[in-house]
Amino acid sequence: MKISTKGRYALRLMLDVALHSNGSAVPLRDVAQRQEISDKYLEQIVTQLSRAGLVRSVRGAGGGYLLTRDPAEYTVGEILRTLEGNLAPVSCADSDDVCRCSRADQCVTVEVWRDIQAAVSSVVDHVTLADLVARYHEKCPKNPL
Repeated sequence: MKISTKGRYALRLMLDVALHSNGSAVPLRDVAQRQEISDKYLEQIVTQLSRAGLVRSVRGAGGGYLLTRDPAEYTVGEILRTLEGNLAPVSCADSDDVCRCSRADQCVTVEVWRDIQAAVSSVVDHVTLADLVARYHEKCPKNPL
């Protein structure tokens, strides 16, 4: 399983907004500059995040994006799944998908794929955006916000 650039950049965008909002909207061009990501690419990503209700836009002077909830209420898994869809390594490991493989009844490897899925979910569903903010402050104490 590989997380695409959209998923990785979405997580960086959400972290940046959490770090820099201080109650006011964060302009996307500022995120793009700090994160060294094309603002056009971030526009595509923030559109998906906005449709999913994870961020909201503020128009006009001082406009930009705000989180819709407290950072502790977002998990990394929720953010990644918004951009990536299901994080299952193979379709038959997806609990929402009915395995249509003709070998499903005799398949032993599906157990491995489901264990991988469970391990990934265990990590991404237990790390919050607030955890990442705290880790940022630990790793980068000298970086001004």
